[in-house]
Amino acid sequence: MERHPKRTLKSPSQLVSDWASDLSAFKVVWGKAMMWIFLLSDTFIFGSFITSYASARLAASATNSWPSPKEVFALRIGETEVPLLLIAIMTVVLISSSGTMAIAVYHAYAKRKVQTAIFMVLTALLGLTFVSMQAFEWTHLIVDLGFRPWANPMGAPQFGSSFFMLTGFHGLHVTIGVIYLTAVAVRVLKGVYDRGSYVGVEICGLYWHFVDLVWVFIFAFFYLF
Repeated sequence: MERHPKRTLKSPSQLVSDWASDLSAFKVVWGKAMMWIFLLSDTFIFGSFITSYASARLAASATNSWPSPKEVFALRIGETEVPLLLIAIMTVVLISSSGTMAIAVYHAYAKRKVQTAIFMVLTALLGLTFVSMQAFEWTHLIVDLGFRPWANPMGAPQFGSSFFMLTGFHGLHVTIGVIYLTAVAVRVLKGVYDRGSYVGVEICGLYWHFVDLVWVFIFAFFYLF
């Protein structure tokens, strides 16, 4: 009569060890792979928003009711209106933050905690500056010009809904990114990543670079054309 080997229950620590043994897939750390998947799904969402905006603009162009972004987003300095000045400054600030994030990742893999945290905090401050300028832009459009998501005093109502949808969703991503950067910087200073790898900083950088790249598309398609 065939005898089956006796099975024993594993301890919690053994179960954790077994489940955590496969830390990578296709030579990519799981955390990084999951971030790529998240960013891919987010790409579809932003792509849908930009496509909807393009469709609304093409529909409104038949009646020539789509306002010129250069006029809507002009910033008055004294007696002169400078087209897209605030938007240009916002773009420079956000693109610069990609550079500081790249420097933070460089220092992270060199295991320089203080420098890594400094450049991550600097990146977060640039992101906070961007969000603050975006809040100023929203306030100006809503209070001074009378824009609403359902109305536009300068032409097609779809302009307001497209603007608040695109910039609002992106601004939410930047705000989350600022919180994310701050949390990771604190973990770096506490030495959490000294126990293993600093890949957590790189994963945070992937998210931030994605946010910057999306803004480039919004800036090009919404503000320039």
